Amino acid sequence: MAGKNQETNVIVAEEVTSLLEQSEKGKVTIADHVVAKIAGLAVREVEGVRGLLPVGTGQVITNLANSIRGGDSRDLGVRVEVGKVECAVDVRIVLEYGASIPKVADAIRVSVGNRIKSMTGLVCKEINVEVVDLWFAEDHVDVPVARRVQ
Repeated sequence: MAGKNQETNVIVAEEVTSLLEQSEKGKVTIADHVVAKIAGLAVREVEGVRGLLPVGTGQVITNLANSIRGGDSRDLGVRVEVGKVECAVDVRIVLEYGASIPKVADAIRVSVGNRIKSMTGLVCKEINVEVVDLWFAEDHVDVPVARRVQ
């Protein structure tokens, strides 16, 4: 048993040394909206997700302004809380009709968690998925426009 404890202590000591070396080189701060954009892009890559919808009135107004001036909306539908080593993510999605909600939610958690961890080093403590609407392909069939002149 003593051997196991000694091995554990060595591993912990190595992790602490790694963190101390980082702090001696300088401080890295990651803004909440950066993490939200990473999460938003990761969610959009998941099969079955048709889109994200704004979280709260602030995002609705920001989305309207962005659509008028051509701004960035990669963090639309995502709310995050960022700590020193962890984060929590909430997403509001539109799901394609027929997709399995539990499978898509699991895929979102994996995609978002992996992407945030690889890009920021943050661990996602929780990733909450709210399905707020369904998208039906047959409602969005493109109808060819007849030309008046040739």
